[in-house]
Amino acid sequence: MSVDSAAPGRSSRLPSLTGMRFFAAFLVFLFHLSLLDAYSTPDPGHGPFASALRNGGWAGVTFFFILSGFVLAWSARDNDTTRAFWGRRLAKVYPNHVVTFFFALAMYAYASATWGRGVPNFLLLQAWIPKDDVFFSINNPSWSLSCELVFYLLFPLLHRAVRRIRAERLWWWAAGTATTIVLLPLLVQLAPTGETFGPSHANSPLYGHSIIQMWLVYIFPPLRVLDFLLGILMARIVLSRRWVGLGVLPALALTVAAYALSLRVPFLFSLNAVVVIPFALLIAAAAARDASGRGTAVAGRVWVWLGEVSFAFYLIHQVLLSFTQERLGFRDTDSLAAAIGVAALVAAVSLLLAWLLYVGVERPAVRAWARRARAARAPAAPAADRSLRDDSDRPVTIGTT
Repeated sequence: MSVDSAAPGRSSRLPSLTGMRFFAAFLVFLFHLSLLDAYSTPDPGHGPFASALRNGGWAGVTFFFILSGFVLAWSARDNDTTRAFWGRRLAKVYPNHVVTFFFALAMYAYASATWGRGVPNFLLLQAWIPKDDVFFSINNPSWSLSCELVFYLLFPLLHRAVRRIRAERLWWWAAGTATTIVLLPLLVQLAPTGETFGPSHANSPLYGHSIIQMWLVYIFPPLRVLDFLLGILMARIVLSRRWVGLGVLPALALTVAAYALSLRVPFLFSLNAVVVIPFALLIAAAAARDASGRGTAVAGRVWVWLGEVSFAFYLIHQVLLSFTQERLGFRDTDSLAAAIGVAALVAAVSLLLAWLLYVGVERPAVRAWARRARAARAPAAPAADRSLRDDSDRPVTIGTT
């Protein structure tokens, strides 16, 4: 049982999780920044900056996937319909994807775009195709949305199944799911190596590793559903008063230690196996603290705002980084001040464009769908379809990675 005196409820706001979203998105930004020529070196380690950040992208996406399952389960309501849920999620993620897709084409990706890459990317099917020039095509980070669509499709079924689990068995299910994720690289190592990531990934930790093995562990949507399911289970644990009372600071320390360990383990284990359990514990610990009314250091207004625009920031930053290198020719600098200055400028412009996307595309699309849904709402939905609800305008919700 939880040691918190206050019992959490689905009505509880989770501003800390919203604030933490920005840190995950910024970690992905730093990872992609470290891949630029100007921030790497010719040696195999690519310098201290790139070495320290080489697992940042994988970690940020894993955090998002677990968090997505957690907040959707936390905010689900019995009087919602599956169709309404699917509509809200599409309204939140797809308009931003379309805008950033064409923005990427206009800025730099038109030179390498083909129908075989562009069509799967536009339809968010690219993660199903085990070719690096497809799942990482056009706007690289959008591959994760391909997984998120599968999560949204399966959420009504997964949520109902998890709600049927007896409260005293939730930890066993969470442990089993996490163990499966941790051991998955062992099984994937038995798959044929096939082609490896080539010169186009020379600055990346992907270089020289098997494409098919990496795809199975990190990209393939049915296997990434496990991260999402773990988030659902952790939400049910906190809501069912089964949280063990682990504090946010100890969970954060465990997360930092796990990330440091991920820099030392074999490649396939570094993708998400090492950090998945600490992330699940950190998310649950922050949610339990918010639900008890105490909050955390990232629950303030500024952090919540950054978290709200983090989805757009995640989608736009890679376009600007690629444009900076491929079109503006920023490939080398001998000045640390110049390197930091360019990084800060790209981050600031990305944040500005993310805010414009949020207020001009994402939020209007969500509100337009809400108005349409209210206008078309039937007097009563069939009892069998009253499965879930999440309020997309609330800080608790998350669009994606």
